[in-house]
Amino acid sequence: MTSYAQDPGAPDPSFLSFWRERHLCTLTTPRPDGTPHVVPVGVTYDPEARLARVITNRTSAKVRHVLEAGEDGAAVAVCQVAGRRWATLEGRAHVRTEPERVAEAVRRYAERYERTPAPNPRRVVIEISLTGAMGHF
Repeated sequence: MTSYAQDPGAPDPSFLSFWRERHLCTLTTPRPDGTPHVVPVGVTYDPEARLARVITNRTSAKVRHVLEAGEDGAAVAVCQVAGRRWATLEGRAHVRTEPERVAEAVRRYAERYERTPAPNPRRVVIEISLTGAMGHF
């Protein structure tokens, strides 16, 4: 196994393959006092768009933390682990409410996790504009 940095827009095949496997992930967002808030989430990775997406309820703490960071977004990370293998994506998060963006995030989630989430009128998507990636696998 090797640890190395990746270009999140042009990952090598093994990095991308690992992100296509079905794994639970974590999302780390900053609280207003700067401490990390880490929660389990489902994440989809779109290297062509340099985005990671997390669907969630608009009233969640993770959404609140991203919104409280202001218009520049919040510096966040998503990570997945499977045994000794792990991969992290880093970037700036923004909350998106546009129906087409939420629908695209739901479609990608259903594809990766092999289940369609129940309808939720409060659903939003946290889009992470990726700036970095690293892993060990």
